[in-house]
Amino acid sequence: MDWQNIDTVLLDMDGTLLDLHFDTFFWLEHLPVRYAELHSIDQTQAQQWLHQRIRQEQGTLNWYCLDYWSRELDVDIAKLKHEIKERIAFRPHVHDFLAHLESENIRRVIVTNAHRDSLSLKLEETGLDKLVDAIICSHDYKLPKEEQGFWHKLQEDEPFDPQRTLLVDDSLAVLASARQYGIAYLLSIIQPDSQQAKRQIDDFQAIQHFNEIIKKPT
Repeated sequence: MDWQNIDTVLLDMDGTLLDLHFDTFFWLEHLPVRYAELHSIDQTQAQQWLHQRIRQEQGTLNWYCLDYWSRELDVDIAKLKHEIKERIAFRPHVHDFLAHLESENIRRVIVTNAHRDSLSLKLEETGLDKLVDAIICSHDYKLPKEEQGFWHKLQEDEPFDPQRTLLVDDSLAVLASARQYGIAYLLSIIQPDSQQAKRQIDDFQAIQHFNEIIKKPT
């Protein structure tokens, strides 16, 4: 990273700062089991239907909205997430990276598509809010990061120079949206979920862990 030319780092939360395994496990395993129990239906049937239904909303704000899924599925999604909160965990070297940015006087801003209830749970479990300068939740804008309108609204709340800004995000769709907006420095994560295989990423620069881009003392 060309740290001399970066004033602001925009940071995704799930899959970037926090291990995506919590979310993967919840949506693909825990929710289908609890949904089947609560609605007295076959677990395999529930799993297949849920996977198909959830994929229909990919890339939209509904995909991330706990209120939407609670209504659609007739379950308390936020409550079910609390049942497995012990799985919430930092990705490696996050604390060191955030401390490094602070030492370089680089502003650290989380920009997340996570619903406010999910965000609150993760902040409660990790204290992540104490390690950054600001947190922006796309639900407050009613626009996901995949849409250009998000970046325009972000600019109003968090003035930043796109040419002097780095975005780190595990979502390639979000990175593409940020590139279209004009953010100069873009970085992806090779393995957002520690329990899944590493990804081959060709369109963007990518790292496995943050220690790869912490500037070494001279």
